[in-house]
Amino acid sequence: MVLSADSANRSVGIPPGVKSSFPAALAIAAEAVDAALELLLPKPAGLHARVQEAMRYAVFAGGKRLRPFLVMQSAALFDVEPQQAVRTAAAIESVHTYSLVHDDLPCMDDDDLRRGRPTAHKAFDEATAVLAGDALLTAAFEILADAGTHQSPSVRCRLVSELARAAGNNGMIGGQMIDMQAAEKHLLADDVITLQQMKTGALFEFCCVAGSMLGQGSIADEKRLRGYAHDIGLLFQITDDLLDVLGSAEKTGKAVGKDNEQGKKTLVSLWGIDVARQKAQGLAQRAAQTMAHYGPAADALQALPAYLLERES
Repeated sequence: MVLSADSANRSVGIPPGVKSSFPAALAIAAEAVDAALELLLPKPAGLHARVQEAMRYAVFAGGKRLRPFLVMQSAALFDVEPQQAVRTAAAIESVHTYSLVHDDLPCMDDDDLRRGRPTAHKAFDEATAVLAGDALLTAAFEILADAGTHQSPSVRCRLVSELARAAGNNGMIGGQMIDMQAAEKHLLADDVITLQQMKTGALFEFCCVAGSMLGQGSIADEKRLRGYAHDIGLLFQITDDLLDVLGSAEKTGKAVGKDNEQGKKTLVSLWGIDVARQKAQGLAQRAAQTMAHYGPAADALQALPAYLLERES
């Protein structure tokens, strides 16, 4: 949407041949995490089956599975066992889905459509949606704490601690609080970037450093991956804001134009469409260059920035 495929690849410095491997890598990650979630999430049973049905309804609603992709690709840089990577990926997708279920509630963003179908509170009811979101959040920590995720208790503790920080009051929840008050405040671009880094970027950061944690990489590796995650997270938010302005509900699978209707400041409304596109291209270029350090093992991570520039949903 922002750039053509060829021009996007050139603008972010994607080597020849790398772009073609990206859709396959994304599809493989999605298939693997869906299979893991099918096994890890509870099957509906007993008097409380309704909440389990709602959990599954929300998780298996589709989606690109971008966060699991980041976990699995970052883990591959350090030769992490696939089972460890996919369990961690399933945990982060559970947290991400919980956040979507709660964001869609009438007391939050009040959305009726998510991924092209009724949101959880519309398909069930508000109370069930709240409980389903809570259950998905706690399931994530149950998965990470299990010995199947890693043989080292200290590694599992680091993963739990990192995810709790990313999802908590100084991360995703804090960002959501800022977002809910955004229409009433005079936010500047730096404020909006802070909002993004907390609400969206913190989980991206977890996804990228989780691979290094699982593979017990170096401090330099973690720093490099956090930098990549920072750029990818901001790039994702800018393109999301562009879709809200220029996209359609048919392609995005959710309502568009809501930020403007609610009077919320975004980077697109503050910078304008052209400047936002330029900023996005600069972030994409830097992110791709960061991953060049790892050579061919990071081909898919290098291709991700171009994918984000082009996305229509």
